[in-house]
Amino acid sequence: MTDRFTGRVAVLTGAASGMGRAISLKLVDEGATVVGLDINGHGLDETAALVDAAGGTFTGRVTDVRSRQECHAAIDGVIEAHQRLDIVGNIAGVSLSQHFTDVTEEQYDLMMGVNVDGMFWLCQAAIPAIVEAEGTIINIASNAGLMGQAYTVAYCTSKGAVVNFTRALAMEFVKHKVRINAIAPGGVKTPMTSNFALPEGVDYALMAPYMGFRDMADPNDIANVFAFLASDEAANVHGAIWSADNGLVAG
Repeated sequence: MTDRFTGRVAVLTGAASGMGRAISLKLVDEGATVVGLDINGHGLDETAALVDAAGGTFTGRVTDVRSRQECHAAIDGVIEAHQRLDIVGNIAGVSLSQHFTDVTEEQYDLMMGVNVDGMFWLCQAAIPAIVEAEGTIINIASNAGLMGQAYTVAYCTSKGAVVNFTRALAMEFVKHKVRINAIAPGGVKTPMTSNFALPEGVDYALMAPYMGFRDMADPNDIANVFAFLASDEAANVHGAIWSADNGLVAG
């Protein structure tokens, strides 16, 4: 299965690290040309070096996905350079744990801007090309978008928006030959989770339902799910929210 994406062009946000980097490497390994978007230019350079060493094709573009203008400019650049767009992956994300009453406006705006606004604007810019190519959009949601979690109210709000955005967009374009889905991971070993810190004074009993019984996933685990959903093997999957969370929301 090393040529599932030969001749296809993908745009992936969050490509400077974590899941975005792993998905970039997975797609280029199977033949895709990938344009990676991230606010972290140094991280994009590192991803590009890894792809180059593997013999793939990757271009990084420093982009603040919170900006509608920058999202539309990025997609315009991809179409100008490659004349097509087959796969969009909204992977960039930020997380914060805080007592609800302590969340600041800046923290809230950052989380909604990256997790929701960026996804919205990038899809808006990309959908005409995706329709033309009969391509696919895959958004990274979270188990936090499917269950309530104490001390992550803002994050749950943003990921719940990802879930219903995916379903609504899938319905609006259900009569077109496109596929629009989301993946809802649990914990994944990424820089975001390694920097995750709980506030003082939490009640751990409230957190027990979403602590899980298994270890966190590796980014490559999510990359494998992404590649399947982006491939022709998932031809009848549309409007789905795929849990990849080691059973967190099963019980």
